[in-house]
Amino acid sequence: MRSILVINPKGGAGKTTLSTNVAAYLARKGERVAIGDLDRQQSAMAWLDFRDEALPRIEGFDARDGWDSRPKGTQVLVIDAPAGIHGGKLSESLKAADKVLVPVQPSLFDMAATEEFLRLVAEEKSVRKHKTFVALVAMRVDPRTRTAAMLERFLTHFELPVLTYLRDTQIYPAAAAEGKSLFDIAPSRARRELENWQPLTAWIDS
Repeated sequence: MRSILVINPKGGAGKTTLSTNVAAYLARKGERVAIGDLDRQQSAMAWLDFRDEALPRIEGFDARDGWDSRPKGTQVLVIDAPAGIHGGKLSESLKAADKVLVPVQPSLFDMAATEEFLRLVAEEKSVRKHKTFVALVAMRVDPRTRTAAMLERFLTHFELPVLTYLRDTQIYPAAAAEGKSLFDIAPSRARRELENWQPLTAWIDS
């Protein structure tokens, strides 16, 4: 079983948006996917409640009870981490994950919170020994803007790949309101977004 952890200590960074879309991409490929929600708000589980049974199936569970409580037969586990995770829980989560995605938004507050978090991540033994692979995803940003340039300069301070820049668009919340993802709607409605996702999906599949 593979596991992908989506994590950032800052609330509102886009973790659940990223988690649900990653899970839906893998389910569309035919993988048996489960989302484990570590957040007490259980936003990913609420998304699943709206998901139509006709869509590619995604299981869900409360990961606060432990990752081992995942549904039987899970091939890929996507973990939606809560804001403020630190200490032992952070270490345990990083050790248990095969890959880690860190969403980052182009605001001063988000970057400041993420900078300290990435330093902590780099100090983790599982990351230093390359047992866990970490990558960044720029969220809600147009790569042609000044804020994108500011974020790009910030991210160059870390020896981590920046996979892609995902735009600030209403496609994500509109799809989420129906329990859908970018990969569950007509490709003609999301052509540009799907192009932006290609480096990210390639990294997931590698």
